[in-house]
Amino acid sequence: MRHSVTAAFFAITVFAATLQADVKLPAIIGDHMVLQRDARVPLWGWAEPAETVTVTAGDAKATGAADADGKWTVSLNSLKASDQPIDVTIAGKNTITLHDVLVGDVWVCSGQSNMEFQLGGGQFGFGGAHNADEEIPKSGHPTLRLFIVQKKIAFTPEKDCRGEWMVSTPETAPKFSAVGYFFGKEILENQKVPVGLIGTYWGGTPAEAWTSLEGLKSAPELAGAVNAVEKLKTNMPDAKKQYEEVTLPKWEKSHAAALAKWNEEVAAAKGAGQPEPAKPRALSARKPDSPDHNPNTPTVLTNGMIAPIVPFAIKGVIWYQGEANAGAAKLYETLFPTMIADWRTRWGEGDFPFFWVQLANYQTRYSVPTQTADGWPGLRDAQSKTLKLPNTGQAVIIDIGQAEDVHPKDKQDVGHRLALAARHVAYGQDLVYSGPTFDSLKIDGDKAIVSFKNIGAGLTIAAAPSTQPSVPQAAPADALQGFAVAGEDHHFVWATATISGDTIIVSSPEVKEPKAVRYGWANNPEANLYNKDGLPASPFRTDDWTNPPGAKPRR
Repeated sequence: MRHSVTAAFFAITVFAATLQADVKLPAIIGDHMVLQRDARVPLWGWAEPAETVTVTAGDAKATGAADADGKWTVSLNSLKASDQPIDVTIAGKNTITLHDVLVGDVWVCSGQSNMEFQLGGGQFGFGGAHNADEEIPKSGHPTLRLFIVQKKIAFTPEKDCRGEWMVSTPETAPKFSAVGYFFGKEILENQKVPVGLIGTYWGGTPAEAWTSLEGLKSAPELAGAVNAVEKLKTNMPDAKKQYEEVTLPKWEKSHAAALAKWNEEVAAAKGAGQPEPAKPRALSARKPDSPDHNPNTPTVLTNGMIAPIVPFAIKGVIWYQGEANAGAAKLYETLFPTMIADWRTRWGEGDFPFFWVQLANYQTRYSVPTQTADGWPGLRDAQSKTLKLPNTGQAVIIDIGQAEDVHPKDKQDVGHRLALAARHVAYGQDLVYSGPTFDSLKIDGDKAIVSFKNIGAGLTIAAAPSTQPSVPQAAPADALQGFAVAGEDHHFVWATATISGDTIIVSSPEVKEPKAVRYGWANNPEANLYNKDGLPASPFRTDDWTNPPGAKPRR
């Protein structure tokens, strides 16, 4: 009996040692992947400590050895773009062969639900993106690929993730990020090289969840987020106990009571031949997250969904997020550039291109100017201020949002405007890539004269694109809309605005001595300034005023 146990134990030990010796790869390195052209391309994995590993990709070859922890990394240098598939072999004590690998440009697509929004819909109750029915049947692009990082929350950096590369076909394209798909398609067509997209996104999440602890600690203004996550980690046992014994049972009891009451009301309505009553708000309340499974916690998404793909070589990042941070717009002025700098530090590739989508117009349109500096207008302002970072760009979509839907369906224009920024900043093309942006303010008596950059072929009044495929574009208005002016009292009133060459002259009979101008400063502004190249002006303010006494946010 002892011999049998000993033999079995020996066999298991040998088998485990054999498994440990096998060369293994992270999920991001796999069949159908796209490797970054003209760059240092790190490839990595795990093997037995000190094991020699050789990677061959076409004519390129590199050799390295696993460290004491079994981690190995090698780098291939200056691979040339090619749409001809190659095999990549990774050889140690065992050999792995990866098939159908291309070389081109790799872009990370990240953010919250508007980046996660799939071309074909299918999640969050979304319908598909506009033009999806027309686009999907012709989405067979063998050199456009996507890797979706599966959602993961972690309090320390993960070594690997779940996911696999997929090739764009009419069967797979519906799963693509719609913004990523339209962006990637334009880059592919413009650059004539394969494009790989890495989708790592989670709806409703704030930027601090996508920033590392080290990154948050680099900015004193973000001490609140640092304290929150460190306190949570310290108090996790008590927090989980509170959740399991108090928070969750309370929600379950409330939910069950609301469901039982609603079922009774439904039965009574049916018996009386009346319409079914609407579900009560309590039934739409989401089940509370466990403290160790809350994607809004600072650091947990960069640990779980960014760390596993670093240092996979990339061309740059496109980002669509901000809605979740609109309640703290001033803090976002620090948080967002800190997050970008943090990612650049993690990748170690320098100031790689980083482009984002400014928040769309959304919610009720009010008849009076917004007086506060907060909310969605303030968040857009924080996004614009982040353009001070090098190699950045912003897609303004103040004209294609939907008042009733935080997830506007026109993702084609979003992808196109991001691609314009990339083509100029990342690829050095001489083109008009931005709508008018504020440059300077000059006061002349009772008039405020606003000058702009990025005017392209000139300033003009234009109508927003139709947000419904079946509805034609409206005719432009007769006058500029969306400008407000204020005097020493900091109270903004609507202004008359006229185009004068490359400037806008702003005035109001209510403001004899103007001090500041705002444009598009509302959650859902009526704003119609464009350049003649068809790109909308970015909302702006010339003041740095905080909220005046008694000012109430206008949504």
